[in-house]
Amino acid sequence: MPEILLLDGKKIKFSKSIDGFELSKKISKSLEKSALIMEVDGELKDLSFEIKKDSKVKIITSRDKEGLEVIRHDAAHIMAMAVQELFPGTQVTIGPVIENGFYYDFARKEPFTENDLTKIEKRMAEIIDRDVKTKREVWTRENAIKHFKKIGEKYKAEIIESIPKNEELSVYHHGETWHDLCRGPHLASSGKIGKAFKLTKVSGAYWRGDSNNEMLQRIYGTCWENKKDLDGYLQRLEEAEKRDHRKLGKEMDLFHFREESPGSVFWHEKGWILFQRLVEYMRMKQRLAGYREVSTPELLDKNLWEKSGHWEKFGEHMFTSQTPDEKVFAVKPMNCPGCVQIFNQGLKSYRDLPLKLSEFGKVHRYEPSGALHGLLRVRAFTQDDAHIFCTEDQITNESITVTNLIIEIYKTLGFENIILKYSDRPEKRVGDDKVWDKSEAALLDAIKKSKLEYTINKGEGAFYGPKIEFVLRDAIGRDWQCGTLQVDLNLPGRLGATFVDKDGSKKTPVMLHRALFGSIERFIGILIEHYAGKLPLWLSPTQAVVLPISEENNSYAKKVFEDLFKEGIKCEVDLKNQKINYKIREHSLTKIPMLLICGKKEQSDDTVTIRKLGSEKQETIKRSDFIKQMSKLNKLPLN
Repeated sequence: MPEILLLDGKKIKFSKSIDGFELSKKISKSLEKSALIMEVDGELKDLSFEIKKDSKVKIITSRDKEGLEVIRHDAAHIMAMAVQELFPGTQVTIGPVIENGFYYDFARKEPFTENDLTKIEKRMAEIIDRDVKTKREVWTRENAIKHFKKIGEKYKAEIIESIPKNEELSVYHHGETWHDLCRGPHLASSGKIGKAFKLTKVSGAYWRGDSNNEMLQRIYGTCWENKKDLDGYLQRLEEAEKRDHRKLGKEMDLFHFREESPGSVFWHEKGWILFQRLVEYMRMKQRLAGYREVSTPELLDKNLWEKSGHWEKFGEHMFTSQTPDEKVFAVKPMNCPGCVQIFNQGLKSYRDLPLKLSEFGKVHRYEPSGALHGLLRVRAFTQDDAHIFCTEDQITNESITVTNLIIEIYKTLGFENIILKYSDRPEKRVGDDKVWDKSEAALLDAIKKSKLEYTINKGEGAFYGPKIEFVLRDAIGRDWQCGTLQVDLNLPGRLGATFVDKDGSKKTPVMLHRALFGSIERFIGILIEHYAGKLPLWLSPTQAVVLPISEENNSYAKKVFEDLFKEGIKCEVDLKNQKINYKIREHSLTKIPMLLICGKKEQSDDTVTIRKLGSEKQETIKRSDFIKQMSKLNKLPLN
């Protein structure tokens, strides 16, 4: 006689076991229609699951995050089913849910084409219209391996062989013949998926993500609760393509990449001006906040990385070099150990704390070639790191101060929508529980005082301490995880960092790891896409271009350029013998904020005619007034 506790606190008693279909019907007719799966005592289950004991149950619908994910998971299965119906002999491998959609990896000799995607979509719609039923079965490991090998699914058999022997193997059937190994849960039938889906692209993917393995074909798709949400997402995709920082970076002449150094940026003059301007702004903000900027070597002895624990946990991502005397050095993948070495120089007292050391350190991490993506995923990048050495009692204040600084900088750069993610202690960790209590309370207090939206990732903290992740939402609704604040109860002790406390005893400081952007390169990519290349004037690598209408206006145009240049305005003068409309169009495409037109009238009146990026209107003002305006607009936004 199970007693079911519902989300609203209501309890329902049953005389015998009950499944999700019966339970949702008992609750309400509308819920019976919208129910997709259920959560039983924290575990997601099919609606066909029999509840035999007292349980806490939540019925999941498409309005829930888990509901949309199961719709996408079923869409992935139906896509694989459609592929195997249309292209017999194709093997299926894995097909997970991802952000905004799903994918499936297929083993097939012939490449899929755009036309194939259209055919697959059509067949998926037919299978959804058939409303084929879903059935779950539990198989023995031996039978599952034997079966999938027999039907030619060698990849699936290999997956089963790698699953721990004590784990239950479930197989889901969609209709009479198609089935796949899957943990589930799944919808009761294909008709529940709906028609708000679209296949978006095909790409290559190595089996199990290993470049030594076979290359498979990955078909991506997206799926939503309704057509309106699908259309909105597809519009965002289209807008994202227009804003692609790689495309805009080329148009704006900012950077490029080459095969000779994969994942490393070749900054052009304008791109480097942008990079340096952003660093200049951050540097001034940090100085005002009491940070001391340092710089540590890029090559450090392997022994230091072993002491810090990075060699064991991060070694496979590090670039190394052996010298003729057989010493092994690693190119630093992070700045932390080097920064501790600076702290360790000289005796430190409690009076010196908190000590805030910042660094714009170039770091190198190995990323697989297939994962590289413009500025957003590189192998060499500049970390805007800081490490704050403090006492346990200072954790709260410093966490609040750091949080406020990060949020202030993000808002200045045009990101108003900021979400915080808080991760507390994992099962495996270092440090005393009392210090963990203090650290977690400090970070949570900092989050609450920020008055921003936040989520809690239970047990997802680092082994050395809890953390906050700062997530930005850009102009087209995409989320980017950028800054972090982490409490480290491990590294200072491992590397022998101490300070002299009030009572004369030596104590180990707590270290706060703080990154504003994480990677300056990546953040510039995000900025370019957020602004669609139309950067704020103070940050623009070229702020104005002076355009003489004819050759007889060249001298005046040069004078305007020189006056602006002397005031620190990043400007150019275009003396090419071309029509003014052509020049306006050309410089507008490269996202120049201000175009200054100089003709006969401007020359005689000592004025300039201004055309701002994105506007058809023109304004004529005195040259001296314009220079004053530009000087004001060009100041770093430090207040």
